[in-house]
Amino acid sequence: MNRIRENRELLVFASSTALLALGGLAWLTSRGTLASTLWVIGAALGLVFSAATTIGAIARRQPSVDIIAVLALGGALAVGEPFAGAMITVMLASGQLLEARAASRARRELSLLVERAPRTARRRVDGAVIEVPVDDVVVGDQLLVGTGQVVPVDGRLLSPATLDESALTGEPLPVERRASEHVRSGVVNSGPPLDLVATAVAADSTYAGVVRLVEQAQASSAPFVRAADRFAILFVPFTLLLAGAAWAIAGDPVRAVAVLVVATPCPLLLAAPIAIMSGLSRAASIGVVIKGGGALERLAGGRVVLFDKTGTLTQGHPVLAGVVTARESLDADEVLRLAASLDQVSAHVLASAIVTGGTDRGLTLQMPTDVEEVHGYGLAGTVGAHRVKLGKASWIVGDDPPAWVRQVRRRADLDGSLTVFVAVDDEPAGAFLLEDAIRPDAPRMVRALRQAGITRVVLLTGDRADIAEIVGRVVGVDTVLADCDPADKLAAIGRESESGPTIMVGDGINDAPALAAAGVGVALASRGATASSEAADVVLTVDRIDALADAILMARRSKSIALQSVLIGMGLSLVAMVVAAVGLLPPAAGAVVQEVIDVLAIGVALRAVLPGRVHSVQMDPADVATALRLRAEHQAVLPVVEQIRSVADALTTIDGDVAPAQALLVRLENEVLPHERADEDLLLPLVDRALKGSDATAALSRTHAEIEHQVSRLHRLLAGLDDQNVQPEDVVELRRLLYGLYAVLRLHNAQEDEGAFSLIPSQRATASTRGLSR
Repeated sequence: MNRIRENRELLVFASSTALLALGGLAWLTSRGTLASTLWVIGAALGLVFSAATTIGAIARRQPSVDIIAVLALGGALAVGEPFAGAMITVMLASGQLLEARAASRARRELSLLVERAPRTARRRVDGAVIEVPVDDVVVGDQLLVGTGQVVPVDGRLLSPATLDESALTGEPLPVERRASEHVRSGVVNSGPPLDLVATAVAADSTYAGVVRLVEQAQASSAPFVRAADRFAILFVPFTLLLAGAAWAIAGDPVRAVAVLVVATPCPLLLAAPIAIMSGLSRAASIGVVIKGGGALERLAGGRVVLFDKTGTLTQGHPVLAGVVTARESLDADEVLRLAASLDQVSAHVLASAIVTGGTDRGLTLQMPTDVEEVHGYGLAGTVGAHRVKLGKASWIVGDDPPAWVRQVRRRADLDGSLTVFVAVDDEPAGAFLLEDAIRPDAPRMVRALRQAGITRVVLLTGDRADIAEIVGRVVGVDTVLADCDPADKLAAIGRESESGPTIMVGDGINDAPALAAAGVGVALASRGATASSEAADVVLTVDRIDALADAILMARRSKSIALQSVLIGMGLSLVAMVVAAVGLLPPAAGAVVQEVIDVLAIGVALRAVLPGRVHSVQMDPADVATALRLRAEHQAVLPVVEQIRSVADALTTIDGDVAPAQALLVRLENEVLPHERADEDLLLPLVDRALKGSDATAALSRTHAEIEHQVSRLHRLLAGLDDQNVQPEDVVELRRLLYGLYAVLRLHNAQEDEGAFSLIPSQRATASTRGLSR
């Protein structure tokens, strides 16, 4: 229906514009009769068109200013002013076309959800597997779900499984489920084939509920209402009374027609949409697609922002957070190089994180040979002269794990990370910690939102509470709501709506109901179109969430300019109406005056095209190049930071071996300190230029000084030690100093990611590197 309506409005606009233009051409060539005929046809078209929309509005019991257009067009034809009537038709048609396009809101997200839902299920019957329609599945059926397939109905696992539950929880990391655990429909089997027993039919399963939530939320969304209609209750009666009074007092219907001609609310129908459309265009130029004027107005009025955690405040995919080595013969870089080389041929999401971690460190990877996948355990292959295995701890280290494995698991549990273990030449070599890292631009974006007028920021997530609280503290939200499913998010929006108009930001299918129910739904679609982007009112096509604050500022400016254009245009129209009512402005002159008013109102509206205040940071190309070079150096020294913790962990008062610490000191003095000095001399000044004199670099400069101080202390301590005179208290002091230096560098890396490197235009959405120092 929306498409049919839009095509109809486009046809009327094109026809009326053509008739007006052809009539003008005929008039210029002294063909007055032909010009009048064409304009009469145009006015008659407008009369039919506006009469139809007026009748429709009356049927819907919706106030409308279209009645003024009907009377003005009819009056213009009656008193022989076809040009004025044709011009009014063009104005009306253009306003209706803009309204139709702004009001047409895509509903394809429902079809996307339905398309993703499985149509069939694989049922085990008498030792065989048969494919049946998913609606034929009954409770108690035993089903087989292959690798990469969507679980068709809710069920209970008969075998262990590795599941991608992001469609429901939004969490990107695969989840290990044991036999007998409950599994929900809509999740993807990312491991070997699994068996389950159906515990619900398709219509009663989780995924069907998500589809229904979207449908219900969309149905509850209010339709877009034209700005003109908001003034109809007062403007229409006033216009009719003034026109009627002019006719009654003077006894001349021409005066009434003149009042109606200048009363045609073109500033409402055209100038205001121009300001709104200019705002839409400005927002699109920074990668923010706002779906219509109604969405822009609601975005401008937003006061409460709710964020889904994954993919909005965090990266949305696993990132290498740390490398733990099991033996001294292989350092962290070599362990990572071998593992990343093997994982190049794996399509697993965790493999991508390990490969990216290796390439980020500048490691040279080799193509593996003799690769085999052991279902349920991991991957094995040959890299150069080494046999490499990657996978679960039980496969790599056996059932009786050594102490370093327990330490890895403890770290993973504290940080909410996943672990992948590696063996080289059949000997355990280490483990990788993978996590969904916080986006470096997230804290800056939250601060920018508050500066843009947002009064409350809420974090929603399906993740566990302790991990969500960490993200919330780092980013700076007001409230954290954890363990949320789609229904919980929908309920949270209802509660938060009591505090003010809501804006919901998300990027997963599980966010679609909340996006549709919120005052404004904002989706991140830079990684590909999803149901969330279809359900949303606003879509960020760039992987840069700080653009949302700029979009809010642009929306508020556009709405303000639209209001100004309406007040100026309608104010002048009211003056012209009074002048016409007293007989000083005949219809022909009134049409010209109305056009002048329209042009003036449009001129005011066009100010929205001009740039306004935004939070985006502009950097000189030379500064960008310098920042990129320093960021590459920043990446290169991260393994040294990681080595600090490894050396400290290995220190013992039994043998007093400080040789690893002395080797570390050489790398700190030759690699880390030169980089930090370059940051002080080059990075901080360019950040000051980008932020226009902000004192944001003061903290960075202070930590540079602290790093220099701690390395100097380490140098002095080690200068007085050798293997012969090391005392237990010396080892304790050395370990304390190393852990302190590690903590300072870890904090400093986070500060540089957020305060400096996130400013680089091409780097604002890159994976946070601070996790690699953990």
